[in-house]
Amino acid sequence: MSDINEFEQRISAALERIGKGFDRLSAGTGGSDQSEALQAALAAEKSANAQLEERVRAIREKQDGHLAQLETRLAKLSARAEAAEQEIDRLRAVNAELRANNAALRQANAGGLGSVGLINEGMQAELEALKALRDSDRAELDQILAELTPLTEGDHHA
Repeated sequence: MSDINEFEQRISAALERIGKGFDRLSAGTGGSDQSEALQAALAAEKSANAQLEERVRAIREKQDGHLAQLETRLAKLSARAEAAEQEIDRLRAVNAELRANNAALRQANAGGLGSVGLINEGMQAELEALKALRDSDRAELDQILAELTPLTEGDHHA
């Protein structure tokens, strides 16, 4: 960006010199040699301006490309996060249902209506559901870390 500012300053200075030269020509103090020098300076500044415009265009295209990549990546991450959120909500609902079932089994057992085997199966199911939830949470954290790692490494290299 400092190149752009430098080119803008050079163009402004050149246009100012050209304007002063034309003022001298119109006042009658200039000659043919001075007019040719001004024309050459004007041509050089037009060339510099064209180069500057090309650089600005290239920078904009590069930025637009990066922006498109980031927007695509954001859309993918958002979709993945939404899917993971739905899975977590489903696991939480299953766990809540299992805990409620186990509580009912414990109450039935306390009243002498339940069987020890049934309670054991319910507890085992609850334990498995909790393990699945833990695994899901771990997978979600691994996914988040996998997505953040390239972003943080990119900041160090930028």
